[in-house]
Amino acid sequence: MACARVPLDEQQVTEPDPLGREHTLPALHPARKEERCFVPYKPPPEDGSPAEVEEFLEHAKFITEDLEWLLALPHDKFWCQVVFDESLQRCLDSYLHQAPRGLDLTSLPSSPAVADMQRSIHRAVFLTFLRMATHKESKDNFITPAVFGEIIYENFLFDIPKLLDLCVLFGKGNGQLLHKMIENIFTQQPSYYSDLDETVPTVLQVFDTILNKCGLQCEGATAMEPMKLNAHKQPTAMTMSQQELVDIVLYLCDSTTTIHAFLDIYPAACSSFHSHGFLSRLTAFYETAVPDLEKAVKKRNFDDKSLQEDLWKRLSHSCRKMVETTHLLLNHTCLQPILEGGENTMSFAEELLQHFTSFLPEKRFLSDYDEQFPIADDISLLQQALPVIDETRTSYLLQGVESAWDSVGRRRPHSQVQQAAHQGAAAASSSSGFKPQEVREAERGRQSPRGAEAMLDVPQKGNNGAVCPVSGAELESLLTCIRDLLPDLGEGFLLACLKEYNYNSELVINNILEDRLAPNLDKLDRAMPRPAVEELPDVLNVRSNVFDDDEFDVFRRDQVDMSRIWKGRRKGESARELLNDKQHIAEQKGRYQAYETVVDEVVVQPGEDLAAYGLDDYDDEYDDTYDMNQVGANDLDGESLLNRRPFTVPQVLRRGNKPEEEEEEEEEEEEPIPNNVNRDQFVQDPALLRERAEARRAAMQQRKGYRPERPSNVVGQPKGQGQTLETFLDRRKKEANKNRVANHNRRTMADRKRNKGMIPS
Repeated sequence: MACARVPLDEQQVTEPDPLGREHTLPALHPARKEERCFVPYKPPPEDGSPAEVEEFLEHAKFITEDLEWLLALPHDKFWCQVVFDESLQRCLDSYLHQAPRGLDLTSLPSSPAVADMQRSIHRAVFLTFLRMATHKESKDNFITPAVFGEIIYENFLFDIPKLLDLCVLFGKGNGQLLHKMIENIFTQQPSYYSDLDETVPTVLQVFDTILNKCGLQCEGATAMEPMKLNAHKQPTAMTMSQQELVDIVLYLCDSTTTIHAFLDIYPAACSSFHSHGFLSRLTAFYETAVPDLEKAVKKRNFDDKSLQEDLWKRLSHSCRKMVETTHLLLNHTCLQPILEGGENTMSFAEELLQHFTSFLPEKRFLSDYDEQFPIADDISLLQQALPVIDETRTSYLLQGVESAWDSVGRRRPHSQVQQAAHQGAAAASSSSGFKPQEVREAERGRQSPRGAEAMLDVPQKGNNGAVCPVSGAELESLLTCIRDLLPDLGEGFLLACLKEYNYNSELVINNILEDRLAPNLDKLDRAMPRPAVEELPDVLNVRSNVFDDDEFDVFRRDQVDMSRIWKGRRKGESARELLNDKQHIAEQKGRYQAYETVVDEVVVQPGEDLAAYGLDDYDDEYDDTYDMNQVGANDLDGESLLNRRPFTVPQVLRRGNKPEEEEEEEEEEEEPIPNNVNRDQFVQDPALLRERAEARRAAMQQRKGYRPERPSNVVGQPKGQGQTLETFLDRRKKEANKNRVANHNRRTMADRKRNKGMIPS
């Protein structure tokens, strides 16, 4: 047994040899490896015949049982098996190479048994790689970090192609775990950075290979060299065989998806790609190859229309991933340092503007990039962070973007047009600070959806009546991601976990694996099924309408008198007969006869019944506002209420002429000084005007935080001697605000001239 509190690479164990004699071995030794053969992985059958499905299920069952046995081994036995068992590495490599990717899942057979078995293998492989990337499992089970880095590097447990495949296979829903895993690998073994630098040229070779196959580039020439006239003519995308076109589109889709997944999960690798000029090569390839491939997929005749639709979907997916990869590189190499406010902020801003300028000749790429990530947002960010950026240059870039939209024959989204129009004003109004990237992404998310986002369903209501923050398709995707790794959990339990953790699948998976769920989730049954969806009540049963239950309510009556329903004028009736029909007047005559007799007073003799006169009920709507009977007015001690306050006629009931007493009182009162100055006054007292202006200035200077306005200096120093930053900002302010009053005060100036007598009345 290994000793506690000692790294695995320093531990010694005592075990009996085949002859029964005990001898001491290092904890990591080939003799301690168990003899077990791990079979390679084979993908699910495409045609779904019963024999092939049965073979796949049996083969996959062996792999799942072997990996579960491996994960159950103790720490020292696990690492002996991982390091010295070559069949295990062949099994794991075969899964990374042949496992279905995201877009391949739609072509798999719909057999539930095959899907469940595929999820089991997927989960077991991921947990195996996750344990292989962890050098410290507990306080007792760990490996020295330096030795761990040497073990995984020298034994090829991890390399750059494996990391790329891990990101594209397990990145959806496991981004945080993969980021920690890859970060630990690069931290413990820095040699992987040099391997990454050597891998980037190989990735760039992918673009050259596709261009060469499409006849857009000579073999052996670089992307920037033109094709020679005497070069051997290559088949184009329109003339090549259908199978070659399919292979090229699949190759492009897999490559772009893998690169984007790796950079998205591990952004630290963006610097290596950026240092090799990946951006310029990617944009040039996009502009050259994408239109040619799109034309071939659209115009070529396919016997199988589903194949054409699949190729178009994969090509569109590749375009979107190339644009998102470009944004990732710009964000992490240029924009993020500007947000952090480092020392070389101006150099990063200059580099970003140079990249945007290099995009201007690539019209198709520029329009697609601006559709997903508006360039006006990034330019606005630069103007807010760095006010000294040349506006002429930024205006040139924005005009170039508009020209790109016009050249490709597409209409720019209306929201982006408005945003570009108000971009300059927004930059000037918010010059006191700038928005971080997270806020900009959130604001961009509130705009109209584009591309694939527009196909998502609208938010639906759950059983609890609260609006779900994610759409139905997104919710199903989150459940599928979690169940791929944790298939034994019920959908009802997973829905409760997603709701608790704000529909963050990565946080749910992490808390389940580390057994750190909230107390209310621990009490739930982990196999709880998904609750049945409650049917919404019928609209006709809950509606309210003024015509409910009338004689023509067809929703509540089975039979309606159709003789009373007609369209247009009744037969046999002329217009004069219809106008002379006064039947409705006779029907209303009885209602108004009840109001003909009005009795003010009724003399009731003693002994008569009050009910005969309708006087037995209390009238609670009687209005006694202006009654002359002052009930309770003289009940106060001392002076009565009537003496203290005589009766006053309400103002609305008074006559036009005021009483003489009120006129005398108004004459005795002093006339108040009018607050509002009469606009028709010819000349006001200058001394009074100066006194009011001085009072306003004194009140303004007494305010907290008052700072006198600095005098504007737009003249500056003589030409050739340079200008100060204050002069530059004053000129910029004058240029931005010079149209605030320009030619918009004609009425005021006309009134001023008329008051001076310059315009005859």
